[in-house]
Amino acid sequence: MSSRMTEHKIILVKRKTRLEELIVRYNTVQQARFFIERLGADFSDYVLEDENYRRAVATATSELTALGRVQIVEREHVPNFIFGEQDTVVVLGQDGLVANTLKYLTEQPLIGVNPDPLRWDGVLLPFIVSDLRWVVPDVFVRRRPIKEVTLAKAQLNDGQSLYAVNDLFIGRKTHVSARYELRLEDQVEQQSSSGIIVSTGLGATGWLTSVLAGAAGIVSSATQRPVSLTPDQLVPGAAFRQEGAAEGWKRGRISNGSDHGVDDYSQDNRATWSSPSLYFTVREPFPSRTTATDLVFGQVEAEKPLRIASQMPEHGVIFSDGVESDFLEFNAGIEAIIGPAEKKGHLIV
Repeated sequence: MSSRMTEHKIILVKRKTRLEELIVRYNTVQQARFFIERLGADFSDYVLEDENYRRAVATATSELTALGRVQIVEREHVPNFIFGEQDTVVVLGQDGLVANTLKYLTEQPLIGVNPDPLRWDGVLLPFIVSDLRWVVPDVFVRRRPIKEVTLAKAQLNDGQSLYAVNDLFIGRKTHVSARYELRLEDQVEQQSSSGIIVSTGLGATGWLTSVLAGAAGIVSSATQRPVSLTPDQLVPGAAFRQEGAAEGWKRGRISNGSDHGVDDYSQDNRATWSSPSLYFTVREPFPSRTTATDLVFGQVEAEKPLRIASQMPEHGVIFSDGVESDFLEFNAGIEAIIGPAEKKGHLIV
C-alpha cells in the first residue's frame, strides 16, 4: 500500500547551471575550464554552483518522492508543458525561473525554493530545500497561505496571447526603432521609440524602477535639481504604493509545529503583487513630423486597456519577463490589447 500523501503529481521545475550551459557550448568540462580560465575568471565558482544545485535537486527529489509522484521538468520545456489541474508545482529558483513558470499556470499553487541561499537572495523564494517536508503537506491540505499575483496579458487580434508576471516588452528585436499606433482611452498617438514596457505590481521593482530612475537622473542633471522617482511615488494612492518599501523584506522563522521553522517574509510589499493595475512606459520616444511624445507613461486597468497597432514590416515582437526566445510576432496588421490578465498567479508564502 502506498504511503504517499497524494496521487496527484508534484512538478519539480529546474534549470541548467552555468557549468551545464558551458558544457553544452564547449562539449566538455575541460574545454569549458580552458575558456573560462583563459579569460582570467574563477572556474571553481562554476563548479561549486553546479555541485550545490545538483545536491539541492537530489534532496528535493528525495523529499518530494516520499510525498507523491514527482515529475522533473527542465526550464526550456515549461512553455510547452501541460500542467494538470491538481498538480503542485515546486520551482528550484532563482526568481526568474519562478516568474517564467508562474505565467504558464492556472490555479496550481507554486512553491518557490532557494537552492543556494548563500548565493541567491530570491524575493520569490521564501523556502529552502529542507522546508519541503513541512510545506508541501500543508499545501496538500490547504493550510499554507497563498498570495495572489496579478499578471499582465497581451491579446492579439490573430487569437494569440502571452502572459507576464513581471513585465511585457513590445517593440523590435533589433535596435531599429519600433513604429506603432498607441491608444489609451481617447488618447491616440503615432510613435517611434525603442519599445514599450508594461509592468505589473510584482515587477515594479525591476524594469520599471530602472526606467524611472533613468528619467529622474536625466531631469536632475538637466535642471540641476534633485529628483527622485520610484514606483511608490507615482501618484497618491497608486496601485504600487507600499509601506516600508525601503526596508526590504523582513525575513524570520516561524513555527510549523515541528522542531524546524519555515521562512516568514513578513514585509507587506507583497500587497502590491495583487495590484489590479499595470503601468506602461515608452522607451526613448522620438518626436518628428509624423510621431509624437505626449502619451509616454500611464496606468493600465481592465476597463482602460492599452491598445497598440503595429506598423513594423518585420521583426516586431512581444515577449515577457525577459525571455526573448518565447515571443509573439508583432508585425504590420497586428493589434495588441494590453491589460491585467483574467487569471491570477498563486504563490505559496
